[in-house]
Amino acid sequence: MANVWAIGDLHLSFGVKNKGMELFGPEWKDHAEKIAAHWKALIHPDDLVLIPGDISWAMRLEEVQADLEWIDRLPGTKVMIKGNHDYWWGSLKKVMAILPPSIHLIQNQAFHWRGIAVGGARLWDSPEYSFSSYIERRENPKAKQEEEEIQEELQEKIFERELVRLTLSLQSFRPDAKVRIAMTHYPPIGADLAPSRVSEILERFGVEIAVFGHLHSIKKELPLFGVKNGVRYLLASADYIHFQPIPLYPNKMKS
Repeated sequence: MANVWAIGDLHLSFGVKNKGMELFGPEWKDHAEKIAAHWKALIHPDDLVLIPGDISWAMRLEEVQADLEWIDRLPGTKVMIKGNHDYWWGSLKKVMAILPPSIHLIQNQAFHWRGIAVGGARLWDSPEYSFSSYIERRENPKAKQEEEEIQEELQEKIFERELVRLTLSLQSFRPDAKVRIAMTHYPPIGADLAPSRVSEILERFGVEIAVFGHLHSIKKELPLFGVKNGVRYLLASADYIHFQPIPLYPNKMKS
């Protein structure tokens, strides 16, 4: 039986210079090689791999080509959504034109594969929940600059727009889909699984698995996410899962 896997926040930089990930922690040293080794050991050509955003540090399409070709050479069919650092992902038509054959994108629509439906949206920061107490703080001037650039009053507008995009995508699920998966970049719910605007949408469309990334440097001793109202919430940031893709379906994880 073919399997569905997930790994997010690849943060590749084969087409750009001086974008190494070591400044985010020593665990990121040679992270692309770690991902490739685990990927090849686990994933077969007929498997599906979900990549929930922050794929590349590239700023332009010509810079991302090497990263996409690297992903294409790995086994499996891949489906990706946009992350907050995927600045190269502008016009969908232009991005689609350069995609290697094994890679597919989700943007306001759903992807169907062997009876499995995958939909989603990037999302954004939400005032409904915070992960500050779950993160080991590290000085990161780049992240601080980004936070200052996004004015607080704009965050809600961006988030509401992402809710519309998420709804459009999940509305595209085929009625006969046997498994419904939502992929977002930002977490769709808080760590304590308290109801959120996104979780309400996921439940309304019968989503069974929600996979996402974005969070880094998580304190490993704290419980994080789980199952709520029939939806299994899984964090798949590359460093959180030790750069090893995690299985989504068939369900091989303990509840």
